[in-house]
Amino acid sequence: PITAEAARAFVARACPAADFRGKKLLLIIPDGTRTAPIDVMFRALHAQLGGVTAKLDVMIALGTHPPMSDEAVNARVGITAEERRTTYRAVEFINHQWDNPAALRHLGDIPAADISALTGGRFAMDVPVHINRRLFDYDHIMIVGPVFPHEVVGCSGGNKYLFPGVAGPQILNFFHWLGAVVTNPMIIGNKWTPVRKVVDRAGAMVTVAKSCFCLI
Repeated sequence: PITAEAARAFVARACPAADFRGKKLLLIIPDGTRTAPIDVMFRALHAQLGGVTAKLDVMIALGTHPPMSDEAVNARVGITAEERRTTYRAVEFINHQWDNPAALRHLGDIPAADISALTGGRFAMDVPVHINRRLFDYDHIMIVGPVFPHEVVGCSGGNKYLFPGVAGPQILNFFHWLGAVVTNPMIIGNKWTPVRKVVDRAGAMVTVAKSCFCLI
């Protein structure tokens, strides 16, 4: 197992404090349905960057899953209620709201010609791309989550924490239907699938600086 000390040392090398000084940083993490040492990573990142950033907040990439309670969020990031009131009092923990139009921003549409090329001609339609508008309150987005074989996209991780993690329903519904058309045996465990191409195309529309800790 990777120890908390080893994780802190790795985070210190990967995230020099000077690179984040004065910036507003948003961590995007999975909800409780994904297994990974999110608690170790959150504490390491906060220890490294919490004292130099202008803001360090956490958004839960719920997709369409139910919002997490305060108790569930505390367990996810490995803190107590008392620590949340004290050590981590400046951190805002945000549940994504996929079904609240007021919480979303329309980034534009992926045009039908691009969709046709990305899906190997399976579909040709404009796909609206919406994402949680609060991403644009920050200078940097850092995705922290595991990479697993996945039955819809091929392999989870990376931009999938944006789409569907903190996205609106249109693109979410589209690429799930695309995954069904491609079929599960052609997708699961494959790195570069039509669904992943759509997810990464949408990810390129998010103009905030992004980085990712892929826990593999």
